[in-house]
Amino acid sequence: MDANAIALLDIFERKMRLEIPMFQRQYVWGKEHQWEPLWEDISRKFTEFIEDRRDAPVHFLGAMVLDQKQTHVGRVERRSVIDGQQRLTTLQIFLAAFRDFCREENLEEFAKECEHYTLNSGRMAEPDVEKFKVWPTLSDRHQFMDVLTAGSKSSLEKIHPLTRRPYARRFNPRPRMVEAYLFFHEQIFAYFKGTPDEPPAGDDIAMEYRVEACFEALKTALKVVAIDLGDGDDAQVIFETLNARGEPLLPADLLRNYIFLRAARHGEKQEQLYEQYWSTFDDPFWREEVTQGRLRRPRSDLFIQHYLASKQARDIPIKHLFVEYKHWVEREKPFSTVEQELSELARQRDHFRTLSVSRESPLLGKLAHFLNLFDVSTAYPPLLAMLDLGASDGDMSETADMLESYFVRRAICGNETKAYNRIFMGLTRAIRTKGASAEVVREYLMSLKSATDVWPSDDAVSDAWMRISAYQSLNNLRLTHVLWRISETYRSSKSENVSTNAPLTVEHIMPQGWVPHWPLPDGSTGVEHAWFAKEDTPEVTESRRRNEMVQTFGNLTLITGSLNSSMKNSAWATKRDAILTHSVSPINGVLNRFDSWDESTIETRARELLGRALRLWSRG
Repeated sequence: MDANAIALLDIFERKMRLEIPMFQRQYVWGKEHQWEPLWEDISRKFTEFIEDRRDAPVHFLGAMVLDQKQTHVGRVERRSVIDGQQRLTTLQIFLAAFRDFCREENLEEFAKECEHYTLNSGRMAEPDVEKFKVWPTLSDRHQFMDVLTAGSKSSLEKIHPLTRRPYARRFNPRPRMVEAYLFFHEQIFAYFKGTPDEPPAGDDIAMEYRVEACFEALKTALKVVAIDLGDGDDAQVIFETLNARGEPLLPADLLRNYIFLRAARHGEKQEQLYEQYWSTFDDPFWREEVTQGRLRRPRSDLFIQHYLASKQARDIPIKHLFVEYKHWVEREKPFSTVEQELSELARQRDHFRTLSVSRESPLLGKLAHFLNLFDVSTAYPPLLAMLDLGASDGDMSETADMLESYFVRRAICGNETKAYNRIFMGLTRAIRTKGASAEVVREYLMSLKSATDVWPSDDAVSDAWMRISAYQSLNNLRLTHVLWRISETYRSSKSENVSTNAPLTVEHIMPQGWVPHWPLPDGSTGVEHAWFAKEDTPEVTESRRRNEMVQTFGNLTLITGSLNSSMKNSAWATKRDAILTHSVSPINGVLNRFDSWDESTIETRARELLGRALRLWSRG
């Protein structure tokens, strides 16, 4: 067996065919779990090279296990892919998309270079087959050939147009490899050309030079481990060994070994350093797996990621934490001794625990609960930077209020979250350069103006609050939190503080099944399934409007537990008494003021709640 770390493009450099054995499964990689992370890895290296940060550590895209196959004279050399076929296939699809983008931009030299890594050239006994450097299983072969040879995005879309069954609302998905190509083409186009909300990478540099820098990244900074089996190697045993389940070392384990090895070399007392600074890191708390976005990782991984991001003000790939940490320490030399390094890690470890566990701190407990509930881990790096720089309790409290306002307002308005990494790396840089104060945070958040990052104004929040379905912008837990926070504003210093351990539930005051007991404003009976009615009668129009208003904030409240179905759909007087019976929330005290409940009262209550929301989550 011969294992070598080689550049990504080197594996496709030779005139060779990488054949996927027939017993291997078909192509199964998808957008969320494979294509997006792969593009994140590649685009990160692209950006480093465009920004001339070529000393960053190389990135490994995984391993390929190849077995030599007997090749007849005059035929192209062949290898059987024992492991890594999904990755190899995806990389070929990516290169095809990159090739076609270059061709669209009249960068023919780069397009030809891409083609060199996707198709064999020269003399071949069977060119229609042997020209492909990767040869998938039979079930995938035709779509793969289409992707590699169509020559452009538009041509591929003509070969595989969108279709749908009669009366179906959604289009049928295209073949998976075609979808992969379209995904990578879209990402490459947006990266180099920009979008209405995001500028292109390196937009002050000519396209040709940016593409050239990205080719250099593909050639030198993105690597794979190629394992070539020898005559005595059992391919199946090696495959099973590579895929066997073991207990992997966590980045924290690798970090500990790295740090204490250096302590020994420098003559520092390992046992004393361990007891004083590190021992807490070996608690089960730090090995517990928690969810962050679409990832589920040990809590220690998340701390290391956010710690490094807070120090460097850049996104840190969670799959390469140890390499990133080691590279940072050896390049920047931020510590004069290992003890100083461990002291800083221990201090920031405690800060992170405070920010991630709500019961750890009276000052930041509410913020910790909020960050977990809204799953906005992107806020950790700037907050760690604030604590690292010694921000006062007052500045931390103001910052916590501003961040909650920023996230809640954007959630109410239905704003997307995909730019949060960029936004909060920018905030981290501002804190590191201008100081750890609430004013720096306020100035930065107020400077954000595009749809992807703006701190929504009162007018924008008001429009969304009165118009859209609350469940359209908030899930059940977040909606419960928003209503609970507003409910607490009804308490005065003289209010009796009644508490309960029972869970709170969001309840529609006018029920979703309102038609039997809730007449329309003119006294007429509403229309069931009004959205599907063929005639636009006044009753249908009013029923549709009511169906929309039933889902808005003005018609939602909190109760303890839940109502039974008969009570849930009862007429107003009965429903009001049931809500008051099942609730200790101050938000419901005002319901006694209303003798009826219809569109006008929903709007009146919505405006009252809105006023409280705007004051609670004020802007600026």
